Amino acid sequence: MVRQALVALLELESDIEVVAQAADGDEALAMARKYEPDVAVLDIEMPGPSGIEVAGRLVKTGFAGKVVIVTTFDRPGYLRAAMAAGASGFLLKDAPAADLAAAIRQVAAGQRVVDPALAAAALAQGDSPLTDRETEVLAAAASHDAIADIALRLHLSNGTVRNHLSAAIQKLGARNRAEAVELAEQKGWL
Repeated sequence: MVRQALVALLELESDIEVVAQAADGDEALAMARKYEPDVAVLDIEMPGPSGIEVAGRLVKTGFAGKVVIVTTFDRPGYLRAAMAAGASGFLLKDAPAADLAAAIRQVAAGQRVVDPALAAAALAQGDSPLTDRETEVLAAAASHDAIADIALRLHLSNGTVRNHLSAAIQKLGARNRAEAVELAEQKGWL
């Protein structure tokens, strides 16, 4: 419903043509390859590959267009991940429709567009304090599996998993691994 509303709003713009729309990340990749749009507008929370994953794949495969990410999540970590994946724009869905149209125009012209409040929050927050391995282990812990199951899945020892979880919990100032997962997700680090 949200996708169709965005399409309807964009089609009201005389200088913007919507050439395709997709229900999930895999379809978005296929549509981008088929139609080669100037700008691909992606949601972070799509079924299948996320908008950030789709952006990264498009950039790696030589997509000539630009990518704008839209999301309901005002998480600075998502902004950082989107920009690292090659997105040129990052907007919140609650922004006025005119802002999205303006962002598409600016990105098509080679500029970067980022929600100003989110950019300020991302700068204030800083980078994730977690190492790559701590992030991987914490992400695996989000499934609430036992330590032994996480260790088996990641090809680590039980003690190594415990050590990484303990370090992540401490760095995030959390009381337990569930709270650490929640905090890291809120900040967009997972």
